Amino acid sequence: MPNNYNRIAKYYDFISRLVFQKSIVKAQACLLKFIPANSAVLIAGGGTGWVLEELAKVHSQGLVITYVEISSEMISLAQKRDCGQNEIHFIHQPIENFIITRQYDVIMTPFLFDNFLKDKTEIVFAKLNTALKSEGLWLFADFVNEKGKGSSWQRFLLKMMYLFFRITVNIEAQKLIDMEPFFIKDYNKIFEARFYSRFIKSVVYRKK
Repeated sequence: MPNNYNRIAKYYDFISRLVFQKSIVKAQACLLKFIPANSAVLIAGGGTGWVLEELAKVHSQGLVITYVEISSEMISLAQKRDCGQNEIHFIHQPIENFIITRQYDVIMTPFLFDNFLKDKTEIVFAKLNTALKSEGLWLFADFVNEKGKGSSWQRFLLKMMYLFFRITVNIEAQKLIDMEPFFIKDYNKIFEARFYSRFIKSVVYRKK
């Protein structure tokens, strides 16, 4: 199965912090303050679940969180996290197969779309867009490779990342998809931050 992180789940946080220090953590943590109290939240591709503990520091209770993750090992790690008194529903499934049964106040996609080819990116985005309420918030964090702006070391690092994840987790993507055009029509950008010499972008979009 492509994009399944079971083989490296136990080491994923260590590896990411070895390469990026705390930039990946900061890129996600800075978004959490935008989540309103008592929200229904969908987290797509949450990984090891450390973000649930950070979220509990912002809202110790009142959230209903649907946590969709393709890796059973990642789910197992996430279930051990201290989530406060928030209600968590763990779904072991690829996000593209997840059946939407409700609409959400907030959707969070932490480093999700860098896994996909263009066709699947379009499918997943359309599905999540449908699942988000009007005026709902989309919390986006991912790597970026802006033409003419990325330095040579960023391009090299990106190539090495895709090579590593192709070997270890059978990642299907070979390059980053520019996600900005997907949001232009239906969303307003209300917050943006950059990390790791602008190689990582965090954005809060509000649905029109």
